[in-house]
Amino acid sequence: MKIEGSCHCGAIIYEAELDPESVGICHCADCQKLSASAFRTFGMVQAGGFRLLEGNPKIYIKTGDSGNRREQAFCENCGSGIYSASPGGDPKAHNIRMGTVAQRDQLPPQFQLWCRSAQTWLPEIETPKKLDKQ
Repeated sequence: MKIEGSCHCGAIIYEAELDPESVGICHCADCQKLSASAFRTFGMVQAGGFRLLEGNPKIYIKTGDSGNRREQAFCENCGSGIYSASPGGDPKAHNIRMGTVAQRDQLPPQFQLWCRSAQTWLPEIETPKKLDKQ
């Protein structure tokens, strides 16, 4: 499915090809902290399927507990998270932040990751798959 997206202020605009089955929810502690929320929704875009149309996001490199490094891209003007990806050149896969996708109402999450880190006060979120870890 072709999607379009932007940050809150409109400085960053992108388009991508997204498989609706790749939309998920992550409950890990890093996603909670980076999104300033109880979880983050994302959609996985295959290598070469993401294209910036306007702007250049600021990149923060996060090192996980595993030692893996991930680019966290966001608008330096309004702070909207845009995607995460492995560091390095293109083409690369992107995990798009679903709150920035114009068609987000058509893309319900299909799975949840890191459910063991989910906040206990959250109501049950129904998805076809739930994994304790990634």
